[in-house]
Amino acid sequence: MKRSVLLGLFVTASMMASTSFAEDKPADLCDANIQTINGMKAQLSAKPELSQRAETSVSKAQSLKSEGKIDDCVAETSQTIVELRKNTGTNN
Repeated sequence: MKRSVLLGLFVTASMMASTSFAEDKPADLCDANIQTINGMKAQLSAKPELSQRAETSVSKAQSLKSEGKIDDCVAETSQTIVELRKNTGTNN
């Protein structure tokens, strides 16, 4: 009986801890993607259309983040990073 109770408490505690850590992940990923795009701007100076795409994406992502639409922010920035890497030949 004691083992069952202890196991139940352990499982409950680990589930609660995992959800509290997961809450911060999307916002962190959104911020990380914005930083990645900003970091790529030096490579984009020779290609004004890509530089403009990066600026537009960062503005849109920051707007989405401020509205609380973190998933949309992550989707926007992730797609932009893929496009920029494809067009600049960077695989980082």
